Amino acid sequence: MNRCLFRCVLVLFINISLVSQALSAEHEVLMLDEKSSGDMVFEPSLIHVSVGDTVKFIAKDWGHNAESIAALSPVGATAFYGEINKDVTVTLDTEGVHVIQCNPHSLMGMVAVIVVGSAINLAKIKEDSALMNKNFRMKRERLEEIYARIENDPKFGS
Repeated sequence: MNRCLFRCVLVLFINISLVSQALSAEHEVLMLDEKSSGDMVFEPSLIHVSVGDTVKFIAKDWGHNAESIAALSPVGATAFYGEINKDVTVTLDTEGVHVIQCNPHSLMGMVAVIVVGSAINLAKIKEDSALMNKNFRMKRERLEEIYARIENDPKFGS
């Protein structure tokens, strides 16, 4: 009886794991030196994902990394830090707006935004990123332009 129950629970656990993996998606973001939208960019610079999806940051050009900015992430979000010149894959489990930077090029405005689920924390992220924008040496408008795209697109639910 105990073996039968154990087997049933094990089969159920495996099925749930497979279903959750099948339902989550993987998205790709390139780290580039240049694109038509400017120099030192993530492409795309804004993506919308579901809770539990993964994002793979691909080091297409040399000298880049991708890392979360704790102060510009939802409360409780798991921080990540990718190594220079290395791809990094992260699973996003916390709903809200997450701002990502390339550390060597952050002063050049090399940032991206991931909206997980709804943009429930957009107002706070905008307020908290004002100081970061002032420190940019280039592309000071980049984050504001991304935030405007979020506010004007109903799929982000801000």
